Amino acid sequence: MPRLPDAVLDDCLCNPAAPLAGDPARQYDLGKAQAQEQLQTLKGWLRERLTMLWANRYDALLLVLQGPDCAGKNGVIRRALSGLDPLTLTPSSFQAPNAVEREQDFLWRYRQRLPISGTLGIFNRSYYEALVSDLRDGLCSEAELAPRQAAISALEAALPARRIHPLKCYLQISFAEQKRRLHQRLEQPDKRWKLSARDLEDHRDFASRQARWAEVVGSSHTPAAPWYVIPADHRWLRDLLIASLLARELEHLALDWPQHPLPFSHEDVERIACDPAH
Repeated sequence: MPRLPDAVLDDCLCNPAAPLAGDPARQYDLGKAQAQEQLQTLKGWLRERLTMLWANRYDALLLVLQGPDCAGKNGVIRRALSGLDPLTLTPSSFQAPNAVEREQDFLWRYRQRLPISGTLGIFNRSYYEALVSDLRDGLCSEAELAPRQAAISALEAALPARRIHPLKCYLQISFAEQKRRLHQRLEQPDKRWKLSARDLEDHRDFASRQARWAEVVGSSHTPAAPWYVIPADHRWLRDLLIASLLARELEHLALDWPQHPLPFSHEDVERIACDPAH
């Protein structure tokens, strides 16, 4: 199976003592062409296993994508997951909560979009924004952070009972790479629409924002719901790493095609074909 080896994937496992201390530009001795070819092969394997997941409709996967602006959360969905059966995917993108969502418990909108059995749910940003962006935007106070963190821990602790398997990925990029990608967006008409004044503010506050995310990632890394910190300065490596982590999660489920009793036989089909009333 063409996924990356466990040693590479385990190197991305969060170190709670220093969650974002790794080099976001590391390459694991891989090259772009090799990684892109490997990803295409791997996507064929993922397509089959996700179809098995849907056919059995017993387990579900939840891919959580977090990271700073320009880290490539949309890019992962577009590149690493392209070509997979849309029946098996339930992507959700979360921006700042709207007026209706603010009237509910902060976890309400996330609970509504947890994946059903047989699917891969994708959270482009997640409930962890409630511990970082909501504070920055004045949607919660410092005093609310500890109860919110406890509520998130309870939500994740309840996922196994629903046979939902979380895969939490923080896409780590460097300040220099974010700067380069912001310049790219300024230059490309098909990227400019993504820009807002807040992007410049966040770039200016890059170090403090990453320090806060390091606290959140480190404190919410658990054996049942671990974080993987993905080096994302190279898009081609980021995509292969996440596809490989998904493949490993699917391997753990030991999926096969369901063996249900057949609803009819070859003879039944032939009998209809030979029936004069047909």
